Parts: sequence; structure tokens; C-alpha cells
Amino acid sequence: MINPDELVAKEADQVLENETQAIEETAAETTVEETTNGVNEDVQMPILKTKEEVVARAKEIAASEDGSDRTELDTLKQLFYKYRKAEQMAERTAFIEAGGDAEQFMPTLDPAEEEFKAAMQTIRQRRAEQQAEQDRIKQENLNRKLAIIERIKEMAATPEEANKSYDEFKTLQAEWKEIKAVPAENATELWKNYQLYVEQFYDLLKMNSEMREYDFKKNLEAKTHLCELAEKLAEETDVISAFNQLQGLHQEYKEIGPVAKELREEIWNRFKAASTVVNKRHQDHFLAIKEKEEENLTKKTGLCEKVEAIATDALKNFAEWNAKTEEIIALQAEWKTIGYAPQRANAQIFERFRAACDKFFQEKAEFFKKVKNELNENLAKKTALVEKAEALMNSTEWRSASDQFIQLQKDWKTIGSIPHKYSEELWKRFIAACDHFFEEKNKATADQRNEEKENMAHKQAIIEQLQAIAENPTQNDAAQRVRELQAEWNGVGHVPFREKDNLYKKYRAACDQIYKQLNLNAQSRRLNSFKDSLKTRISEGGSTLNREHDRMMRAYEALRSEIQTYENNICFLSASSKKGNTLVDEMKRKVEKQKEELKLLAQKIKTVEQEMRNAE
Repeated sequence: MINPDELVAKEADQVLENETQAIEETAAETTVEETTNGVNEDVQMPILKTKEEVVARAKEIAASEDGSDRTELDTLKQLFYKYRKAEQMAERTAFIEAGGDAEQFMPTLDPAEEEFKAAMQTIRQRRAEQQAEQDRIKQENLNRKLAIIERIKEMAATPEEANKSYDEFKTLQAEWKEIKAVPAENATELWKNYQLYVEQFYDLLKMNSEMREYDFKKNLEAKTHLCELAEKLAEETDVISAFNQLQGLHQEYKEIGPVAKELREEIWNRFKAASTVVNKRHQDHFLAIKEKEEENLTKKTGLCEKVEAIATDALKNFAEWNAKTEEIIALQAEWKTIGYAPQRANAQIFERFRAACDKFFQEKAEFFKKVKNELNENLAKKTALVEKAEALMNSTEWRSASDQFIQLQKDWKTIGSIPHKYSEELWKRFIAACDHFFEEKNKATADQRNEEKENMAHKQAIIEQLQAIAENPTQNDAAQRVRELQAEWNGVGHVPFREKDNLYKKYRAACDQIYKQLNLNAQSRRLNSFKDSLKTRISEGGSTLNREHDRMMRAYEALRSEIQTYENNICFLSASSKKGNTLVDEMKRKVEKQKEELKLLAQKIKTVEQEMRNAE
């Protein structure tokens, strides 16, 4: 005959095994991490804009007993050394601008850095102490649970011992439930051993069917209560809190004994369904957070690209720089409206955005500094011109002073802008000095202008005589007469400046026409004259040829250098006014004359070199 108590024990054993397996499978399916990306959602990071705010926050955490999230501590460290690095770069720049050697630069000691390190050390020590305390408690819990397992093992040694120790067994189960976390590396094996000896205990337990039914009933009531609590969690507004509470309910459910076989699947399905609702809300919550963070990362990346795309090389004035500055400020304001990016990229995207903004404002500061320096340099140059003009305004050396004033006016045009507050005053001083001089000059040179008109009439008469010779040249005396008229021309004084070029063109044209008709030009005559004089000097003996050759080579190089100087000056002269055009034309004519003189000098040098070869 089969013992009914043995049937109850076997049924209990099967129920316990099946429920334990189902609970572990469901826990594996529904367990979700309480955090996303390693960032605690409850931690709200304050916005720290200065190094001092970072130090203050570190001290605040050090003074608090609550500790801090690891992410915030890492962020504090990054921010502090970012701000510290910026200060050191500014010190280095100032050191170099003051004339210091970059390799000899040493940053100043920062008391705030010592304060920050001290606060962080305090936080680390407290966190270490807290961790040590948690490890101690877990180890203590492990020892207590090991003792419970050992006691159940003893109780499960014999059937008699199991029967006598049933009440103690229930007490040990309650105590087991009250004991919290143990070291993670021991948790699985600990639970398996506990289950093993509990099962052994039930194998040996001889209870009457009424006691077993009573136990099933109490377990059913307890599990039903857990189902009701789990179902209420669906209404909990705090998704994180609901999930955490559910984990506790799962732990309690695992530690409650079996229920009647016919109710086992029903009660478990009810608890599992309530758990699924809470877990789904928890998963959806973090999926939404991740999607939002990815969306924020995309937005912030776009802002970085906008700042990085600004071409500062194309900004040439204050207005353009200020317009781009407004754009940067608007982008920074938009950045603040965007939430966190994923933790893996949050710090990097912020550093990218900050670096792009810092680069823009650094280049803006350099541009403004450069422009300011240029304005001050121009101010110094124009002030010097004003002082020269004022020192020269009372001069009676009309020609020399006129040339100097003209040059001062040209120099003034080549100098750029100066600070606005000095511009009008400085210009008034300069133009007043110029006007004063030329007014005085006009008064003093009225007689000179009359004389210039007489000289103009005289030169006009010489031109008419040359033109008459050109129309009817005589081979024997034409050249002599031209030389006499040329000598007379050279003896005539200045003519009005405006007529000077026109007269000279007519004079030059008449002479050239005569020389062409006589098959004789000025250079040929000068060269022939040189050859004649050279023969005379050669007949005198000595080192005449060598000395003459050296002298002409020096003259040749000096003249070529002078021509180059004139041509360079012509490039820099402003031709925006009629006077400017006249001056440029005059210099060009002078250059052409010098080039003709250079050609003649080259021919003379060849003549001397030929005579030197003949002498050898």
C-alpha cells in the first residue's frame, strides 16, 4: 500500500522543481538593465561654465555623504583640466608676446588645482570606504546564508530530523528571504545549494496531507498578493521605480513555496503577465531615451558642422566678423535647447562644438588685434606726416618745400585708415599745413610766373627757328646753328609747369627731324666726339684706357640702378589725379632719357674695350 505522505512529498517536490525552473526562465527573459549607456537617469548634471564652479561642485560632493555618480566625477575632471589648459595657453601666449622664449615657458602654480585634487581624493576615499562596507555586508550575508544552508543540510540528514525541524525550517526560509545581496561570484552556486538541500529536506519531510494543503493555501495567498502588487505597478508613473519594485517581487516569488498543481500554471501566468507589462514599459522608456539621444546627437553634429564650415579667411572687416559672431551665438543658444547625446559620444560632441567655437573666437580676437595694431601704426605714420608738414609750412624754399609737400601728400594716400576718433582732427591739421604753405608760395611767386611766361615765349621762338631749319636744312651750317639754338634753349629759365611738356615735345620733334635729315643724331655725335677725345688721351700714354673703362663701368652700373629705382617708384605712384598723371609722365620721360644715355654709355664702353684689345 502506498503511503499518502510519500505521495504528498513527491508532489511537493515536483511542484517546487517546476515553479523554480519557470521563475528562473522568466527572470532571464524579463531582466533589463536599470540604466542606459551607464548614465543614471536620476542624476542631473549641473552646467559648469568656469573652473571655479567645477571646484565648488567637487567640494560640494566631497562634503556630502551621498557620494556622486561616476559619470559626473569623470565630467568634472574633464572640465577642470579643459579650463586649466585654456588658462595655461593664455599664459603662454602672453609670455611669448612679451618677448619670452616659448621653450622656457613655465605655467604658474594654480591653488585651485590643489583644492580640486584634494576634493576628488576625499570623494575617492569615501567611495572606497563605501564599497568596502558594501563588500563587508555582502560577505556577512554570504556567511549567514551558508550557515542556513548548513543547518538545512543537517535537518535533511534523516527523516526524523526533518519532521522535528519543520518549524525551524520555515524560520530559516524567512531568514533567508530577509538576507539581501551577496558577492556576485557566489550568488548562483549559493542559490543552487540552497535549492538542493531544500529539496532534500522535502524529500525527507513526512507531513500529513492536511498540513501540505495548508502550506499550498498559504503559498497561494502569498503569490496572489504578489500578483496584485505587480498588476498595480502598471499604474506607477515612475517607470524606473516600477521596474525596481518588480525585481523585488520576483525575488519574493522565488522564495515562496509551491502551490497546488492545478493552480500552478494559472497563478504563474498571472504574475508573468503583470511582469511583462512593467518590463515592456521599462524597455520602451529606455528605447525612447536612446532614440532621443541619437536624435540629439544628430542635431548637435549638425551644429558642429555649421560652426566648422564658417570660413574665417573670407571675413575682411568688422561687420562681417560681427555678423558671423551673431550666428555663432545663435547656434550656442540652440545647443542649450538640445538634451544629452548618448554617453559614448556626449563628451566628444561637446568638445567638438566647444573647440569649433573657441577656434572662431580666437581667430576673431587675432583679427581685431591685427586691425587695431594696423590702425595704430597708420596713426603713428600720419601723425609723423602732419608734424613734418607743420614744421615745413613756413619754409620759403619754395621749390624744395613744394617737392617735399607733394611727397608728403603722396605718402598720405599710401597709408591706410586710422582710428575714427583721430581721423578728422589729423586730416584738418595736415590739409591746413599744406594750404598755408601753397598760399604763401603763390603770393611769393607771382613775379616768378611772369618771368616763366616770358621764358615760354622765348622758347617758342627757338622752336620756330628750329622748325624753319628743318624745312630748309643746309648741310654746312645747319648743325652749327642747331647747336647754337640748343645752347640758347638750355640757357632759358623755367616756363609755366603746364606748358613745360608741350614745349619740350615740340622742341624735341624739331631737333629729331633736323638730325634725321642731316643723318646725324645726338648719340652719334656724342659718340664721335668721345672717340676723338679718347684718341687724344691715348696719345698721352699711361693707363688712360683702364681708368676710363673703370670709370664708365661704375657710371653704367650707377645709371642702371637709378633707372631701376625710378621704374619701381612709378609703380607705387597714385595716378588718381591730374597732377599725379603729370608727375608719372615726367618720370617716364626721364627714364627714357636715361635709357638712351645707358645705350650711349654701353657703346662708349665697347669703344674703349676695342682700343684696349688693339693696344694689346
